[in-house]
Amino acid sequence: MDTQNSKAKFAEKLKIAMQARGYEAKASVLEREFNLRHFGKPVTLHGAAKWLRGEALPRHDKIATLAKWLKMNPDELVYGLEVKEETAGSRRRWEESIGYRERELFEIFLNLPAPQRKIVREVILAFGKAYSVEND
Repeated sequence: MDTQNSKAKFAEKLKIAMQARGYEAKASVLEREFNLRHFGKPVTLHGAAKWLRGEALPRHDKIATLAKWLKMNPDELVYGLEVKEETAGSRRRWEESIGYRERELFEIFLNLPAPQRKIVREVILAFGKAYSVEND
């Protein structure tokens, strides 16, 4: 994805999200509301305007603050619903391809304490390496 295109898409999603939450998509509103919620370096009016014009992308910590304020997933704000839907489709295919025995096994694995999960993982990786199973 080219940078200019991603900045423009982010700006559009940000404007839509602000309006959906009842805020005007204006730099002054964005600056005020963002700085009320962000505990790091504040955004300037100029910086907020650049986000809304699609001239700049915020850092990850600022995206997290924006997403929390606008009550949305950070990935959705940056990449859009298409990525979320693509991920959901992959997950659905994976879930449909495993049987109840594997599902039961995964549940047991996930409920193990972290040190035991690490050991089980290492054993599985060793078997995979011994039998040349590729990690896709």
